Amino acid sequence: MNKQNRLSFASDYMEGAHPMILNRLIETNMVKSAGYGLDEFSESARARIRAACRAPEADIFFLTGGTQTNAVMIDAMLRSYQGVMAAESGHISIHEAGAIEFGGHKVLALPHTEGKISAAEIDRCIQAYWQDENHDHMVNPGMVYLSQPTEYGTLYSLEELKKISEVCRRSHILLYLDGARLAYALACPENDVTLADIASLCDAFYIGGTKCGALFGEAVVVPVHDSIPHLFSIIKQHGALLAKGRIAGIQFDTLFTDGLYEKIGRTAIEEADRIRKALEEKGYAFAFRSPTNQIFVRFEKKQAEELSEKIEMSFWENIGETHTVMRIATSWAACPEDTDALIACL
Repeated sequence: MNKQNRLSFASDYMEGAHPMILNRLIETNMVKSAGYGLDEFSESARARIRAACRAPEADIFFLTGGTQTNAVMIDAMLRSYQGVMAAESGHISIHEAGAIEFGGHKVLALPHTEGKISAAEIDRCIQAYWQDENHDHMVNPGMVYLSQPTEYGTLYSLEELKKISEVCRRSHILLYLDGARLAYALACPENDVTLADIASLCDAFYIGGTKCGALFGEAVVVPVHDSIPHLFSIIKQHGALLAKGRIAGIQFDTLFTDGLYEKIGRTAIEEADRIRKALEEKGYAFAFRSPTNQIFVRFEKKQAEELSEKIEMSFWENIGETHTVMRIATSWAACPEDTDALIACL
């Protein structure tokens, strides 16, 4: 099998967009509407998202991608002398090319367990700052960054989120959640966290579209109206304000019609579960367990090279000189026939 014909399981944004989104974009293509997200489609999407989050006063903005969204929101939520606490494995820590530091804020990396940081670890970081007599010379921990699911495909439980939120509010620290793959969390049977829970516990979060059925786009939700003043202008300063904001608005209006967003990840979870079961039956070792659409498998390097001739996977990390961890990812558009072919390759 040549590389062009390999089975594609490298990521969850390899396909274009859900057909309903494409149809809606075509249907509305010649409609003249206002710019910068002030159009009727974006307003409809906002209303639907507010209803889904049970946050009737929420401010909602549409940006284009995850790194851009994280950079804009962290800069908007922090003062110049503050940094953001995140897992050492967090996206802003290792996979955003220093975008947060480029914006003038330090990422304060915390130890994690399979991608998750604990309320106790966050509290320790905050207390260590205040107990240090030289803290005025140090970066102030001003907010917490989480992702749901994590980079490891694991999930925060509602109880874990509540504990983290309690620590943040007690210490006057802002809590921000990256929801790039949020649809896969919502569709996972092991998940017990709803959009409404996130809105009640976080100061800001975003609902991912790029990896969850949209052509591009992320929907930022600030549950308390105007709690981040002049956010529209800050987005503009960062070059992140879309003139044709309707394109993102139409996509999210579609994703939040008839509960599509909360259902769109189910196929990915079902196919990932099939692959996990086959890997287990065939004796492969998992680097760690994740219940969502990302699977992390420990291979001998030669074995990984041989399988990579047939299956496009993502490199994760090397383990010593003999083993490597590769990621297999399914998406909202996962095809059962492709899953069957992958299992046959194993």
